[in-house]
This record gives sequence, structure tokens and C-alpha cells, in this order.
Amino acid sequence: MTDFKYKVLLYSDGSHQAFSAAVYTATLLKIIPNMHLTVVQVHERDEVSMETEYSWINTWPVSPTSEWMKHVLDGSDTETKSEYHKILNKTNEIFLEHGLSVSHQELYSNSKISEISDTVDVILDYATKNLFELIVMGSRGLSSLKGLIFGSVAHYVLNKSEIPVLLIKKLPQDFIDNYLADTEV
Repeated sequence: MTDFKYKVLLYSDGSHQAFSAAVYTATLLKIIPNMHLTVVQVHERDEVSMETEYSWINTWPVSPTSEWMKHVLDGSDTETKSEYHKILNKTNEIFLEHGLSVSHQELYSNSKISEISDTVDVILDYATKNLFELIVMGSRGLSSLKGLIFGSVAHYVLNKSEIPVLLIKKLPQDFIDNYLADTEV
């Protein structure tokens, strides 16, 4: 039997949509044998970012910090914050349990070019060169008209990618409830 790894790329930008995508991907990680997950974050290329130590505060962390939680939960009520804490803990347990199958990659885009198109090109170039079988991203779920007018990284990746793309909208409450009720990690 071969040592096949099903390679999945999770794009994370620190948004609520990326949070939903991470939770959904943690579910996939539990049920897909031999899945290897790479969490990718894209930064603008500049001299400062190239020289600073890498930080996951504004994206999906392996060990969440209070600053990251504040970013994710900013403006949420107490009940919502409590639920996010439970979800975060459960997701981190899954990611940590699959430690060798979860890696993180920081990519840089050229900020002089159109921000969305360059970010998309960086993601797709990395995914193609590294032979990923699936790209997972959060999506705000803009209507077709709004998506055409405003555009989005997810919309452009979906339309340009030759690799299958799974877009995750905000997860429904019953999915979250089932996710949290599943005590087996």
C-alpha cells in the first residue's frame, strides 16, 4: 500500500468566514484518512514583513492567543463568545491531534499589483506547484451581482482554479451543535 497523502490547502485571512472554513476543515481532517492540511496565509510583500518573525495572531493559530480571540470575537455578545471558545478549543484539539498532518505556510503577494488578483495568483501558484487536491476557503456569500461589482478572493480563486475549490459560508447552527456534541476527537 502506498503512503498517499490527500493534500488540502486552507486559506485563512483571519475573517469570520475563514473561521467557519477552519471548523469545517477540521471536520474533514477527522473523516478523511491520510489528509494532509496546509493552512496558508498571504501577506503583502514589503521589506518590513520580510524581516519580521512570523505571527499567526490574525489567522488560524495552532495555539490561539487572547489577541487573536479578541479579533475573531470583536463585537460579539457573551453567549456567542462562549460558543466560539468551545468551537475554537474543539478545532485546535483536532488540529493538534493530527499535528504531523497539519502545517502552516506564509506566502507573500506583490502589493504593487491589484491586491485581489495578486493574492489569487499567489494562492493558485502555490497550490499548483505543491500538487494540492483541494482548496478550502471561507466565503461571505455575496450575490452574483455584488460579487461581480466588488469581487472577492474566493470568487476569483473559484473561477481561476483548475484545482477543486470548496467555499464555506457561515456554518449553520445545527452543524455547530453537532460538531460540539461529537466528543470523539
